[in-house]
Amino acid sequence: MLSDVMPSLDLKPITKISGEITLPGSKSLSNRVLLLSALGQGTITVENLLESADIFYMLEALKSLDIKVIANKENKTAIITGNGGPINADKKELFLGNAGTAMRPLAGVLCAGKGEFTLDGTPRMRERPIIDLVDGLRQLKVDITCSDTGCPPVVIKANSISGGITSISGKISSQYLSALLMTAPLAKGDVEIRIKDELMSAPYVHMTMKLMSKFGVEVASETDKIFRVSPGTYKCPSKIFIEGDASSASYFLAGAAITGGPVTVYGCGSESVQGDARFAKILEKMGADVEYGPNYITVSRREGVVLKGVDEDCGDIPDVAMTLAIVGMFAEGRTAIRNVYNWRVKETERMAAMVTELTKVGAVVEEGRDFLIVDGLKSNDQLKPNVAIETYDDHRIAMCFSLVACGGVPVTILDPGCTSKTFPDFFEKLEGMSVSD
Repeated sequence: MLSDVMPSLDLKPITKISGEITLPGSKSLSNRVLLLSALGQGTITVENLLESADIFYMLEALKSLDIKVIANKENKTAIITGNGGPINADKKELFLGNAGTAMRPLAGVLCAGKGEFTLDGTPRMRERPIIDLVDGLRQLKVDITCSDTGCPPVVIKANSISGGITSISGKISSQYLSALLMTAPLAKGDVEIRIKDELMSAPYVHMTMKLMSKFGVEVASETDKIFRVSPGTYKCPSKIFIEGDASSASYFLAGAAITGGPVTVYGCGSESVQGDARFAKILEKMGADVEYGPNYITVSRREGVVLKGVDEDCGDIPDVAMTLAIVGMFAEGRTAIRNVYNWRVKETERMAAMVTELTKVGAVVEEGRDFLIVDGLKSNDQLKPNVAIETYDDHRIAMCFSLVACGGVPVTILDPGCTSKTFPDFFEKLEGMSVSD
């Protein structure tokens, strides 16, 4: 039956991606700012707010928690009157979809108030680990539980946090540490957070700390191993602008490197607080020309210049590492993407997904526990035309595999609507910047 067929989008072969694009707001920044605004004193206007599924779930959760929110989709703004401290409620059930940037920090900050809260999500969210965060909060004497699998749903019986010392793993997700950091100033006493192994995606933690500082709370850090926060009150600035999403920029910058460009992305640049802006430096290392401004990045590749494979530790930039895998197909030699174990616990099991779909289109890959090696194509003739890309309800799979069309073959993206998580009009923007055969 037609209703049983997953909707799909056929992309024509792309000969060039060029032009300019203003990026949608960053998902990671948007949800952090919304939550800090809800906890802060005063009223704030949030500008360039991302319109996406993940932001919707956070906004709906805040409204359910009786936070005053006036959102304007057309203007991409939200006016929030903060609670001025921890959130209290009798009994609340919050559905957070597959939004890790809503689930993890809310699971932390709701422990600092009083009340009973249940946080749940989609079937995939019920497969995404949260036990490390739960254990970290339990060490602060919080009554919090999750499922026997170590995943949501999360049940919190909150009665404030006194303070104390907690140790957590940083290997699976930096969101656990970010959640604890945002929660810490709401405690009645000092909180010390210790990382007992290795901190993955550290730039996201630094982003959290910089935002907390904008809201008047400072974090003391010792070499990303020990973090100390004293009790404090978040104070809302009157206005804050959400920087463009550097992860979303990667697809257009990669397209420019593969096809020649030039492409200029506006919204993030040399002054970006996002770690994923480093992706442009990798493209430069591969042979692309890159120009930076405070709020823009331009990528092009001169005719006759061949992209070269790289060996890159992507532990700090796992999201754009997926885009790098696609660029690696069009580079000479091998591209090794290392330290990306946490691909396996993202929106889908991304390592398995990348290996499966890259192989389907004709690439030769090697998979390890925490690495992926992609052999550059000898020629674009190796690419198989009209491959249907399974997207696994994962926005980043859909967006990065659209670049397969830059190899001169048509490609079909299944369930293109999954990009609503971070970039609802991605394919319209891509089409507007593409020249097809």
